[in-house]
Amino acid sequence: MNFSSQKQTIKPPLRGIFPLDHFSECKPHLTSYLSCLKQNKSEHNKCQDGSKMYLKCRMDKGLMMEEDLEDLGLNNKVEPEGKDDRTKETKGFVAGKHIKRTQKSSWLW
Repeated sequence: MNFSSQKQTIKPPLRGIFPLDHFSECKPHLTSYLSCLKQNKSEHNKCQDGSKMYLKCRMDKGLMMEEDLEDLGLNNKVEPEGKDDRTKETKGFVAGKHIKRTQKSSWLW
C-alpha cells in the first residue's frame, strides 16, 4: 500500500451537474429518443433530432445550463446515407501489402 502525503485534487465536471427531472417535464422527449435508439440498434446518428429536443427541453426548463448544441457535439450537418469513403478498398488496396521486407525475421513466416 502506498500512503502518499500529497493531497488529491478533485476536479468538478466540465459542464457542471445535471439536476434530476423530478417532475418528468422532459420525459416524453427522453422516451422518444430512447425508442429511436432501440429501433435503430443504438445508431445514435439517426436519432440526433430526439437528442436535440431532449437537451433543448432540459435547457428551457432550467435543468441544464444554456449552451449551444454544436458545443455539445450536435451539429446541423447531416451526412448523406450510403456515402462510402473507402475508395482505396474498392480499388483493391490491401493494408500492409505495399511494405517491402528487406530481411527475413524469424517471427515473419
